[in-house]
Parts: sequence; structure tokens; C-alpha cells
Amino acid sequence: MKHTKYLLMAFIALCLTTSLNAQTTKKKSTPKKVKTAMHYQCPMKCEGEKTYHKNGKCPVCKMQMKPVKAVANANFQCPMKCEGDKMYAKAGKCPVCNMKLKEATSKKKDDEHKGHSHN
Repeated sequence: MKHTKYLLMAFIALCLTTSLNAQTTKKKSTPKKVKTAMHYQCPMKCEGEKTYHKNGKCPVCKMQMKPVKAVANANFQCPMKCEGDKMYAKAGKCPVCNMKLKEATSKKKDDEHKGHSHN
């Protein structure tokens, strides 16, 4: 009987310790880092001041794009995204579809467009 009582007390102590440890671990989680938008541009500027959200090669000269500081006023893009994530410094018309460029808002999550394309 004494052994059962001690085993039960040890089991309860173990459960409480594990539970408290899980709660303190949950509180210690690090805050999420906010990602800053990086822009990329052709080093030869063969497309003028156009910037891209993704790194890659220039479609004109095939050189590797370089990271650039985000231009505060480079926030217009085609609403149909026919040039991908290209950004323009001033409002105008898309050179591909001739639609009026819209002011870019916060970037949407990639998974909102799963299952279909805009081509």
C-alpha cells in the first residue's frame, strides 16, 4: 500500500513538472521576424529603373540581377502582372497589355494563388 502511494505521488509530480515545463517553453517562443522587401535590378539598367521582387537574370541582357534598395516611389505595377512583379517608379501604362498601372499594395501570400496562373 505504501509503495502504491509513493508511486502515485511520483507519477503526479512527474505530470505536473512536464506540464509546467511545456507552459514555460510555450511562452519563451521568439517573436517572428518581419521580412523586408528586397528588390533586384539589372546592373546594366537595360530596362531603366524597373525592379523585381525575385532575384534572377535580366530578360534583356541575361546578366544576374543585383539587390538594390527599395525605391520609396517605385510602387506601380500592372494589375494583370503580365511582367511578373516588375515595379515602376511612376504611373503609366503596361508595355505588354497597355493597361493602366495600379499602385501596388501589400504583397499577397503565395498560397492565395495555388491551383491557377495568370498567364
